[in-house]
Amino acid sequence: MSDNLTFALIPARGGSKGIPRKNIREVAGKSLIARAVSIAKDCKMINKVIVSTDDNEMAEEGMKHGADNCIIRSDILASDLALSIDVWRDAWLKAEELYSLRFDFSVLLEPTSPLRTVKDVELTLSKIIKEKLDSALTVSPTPAHFTPNKTLMIENGKLKFYHNNGINNTLRQTIPNYYHRNGLCYAVSRKQIFEKNNIVDNFSVPIIIERNVVNIDDPFELKQADWMLKNKLN
Repeated sequence: MSDNLTFALIPARGGSKGIPRKNIREVAGKSLIARAVSIAKDCKMINKVIVSTDDNEMAEEGMKHGADNCIIRSDILASDLALSIDVWRDAWLKAEELYSLRFDFSVLLEPTSPLRTVKDVELTLSKIIKEKLDSALTVSPTPAHFTPNKTLMIENGKLKFYHNNGINNTLRQTIPNYYHRNGLCYAVSRKQIFEKNNIVDNFSVPIIIERNVVNIDDPFELKQADWMLKNKLN
């Protein structure tokens, strides 16, 4: 266990438009909340595992699988428009009050990214602790055909390149490397949340995940994650 006090936050809102009750849906026989909690519990660098939710069933599922506590969100923080940083800050303050402790670091593990490993979390958290940083997160390489250079928009019924130089970037080899957040792990210092007032900024450092992962937003991705976990592709 690290000398630094760290808690894991599992955000699990009850409402979901793409997949109803998404956070308690199962992949490979285990709910998304249960998978996130289990990974956090297996990480020796984490002192407490907290679920933040507005839903009693989500709270019960988290506690059943080993969460140390559940924090019930206000109606404002349970809305579609609630910002992740506000949810995280709320949970941080309530966890400190609950345990009469001051947490130095925290990781956020989105249940909708179930292909994470303990190693993913430990690498991300270790990065900011050992190098005295404030923010690190897992990212995945963006396929060339999804990059800004290849992205098109429709204006007045006609296609237009999103990127100013897109028309000149037709070869994959000429496109710069882009990355996107995959939700496996965000790690921050207390300073990042309470002083810098953001989760990711231009000083955040990447933990690049080269293997294929899924961030579930629709029924197809739910089936994809289920298949990948059953075939041990994480």
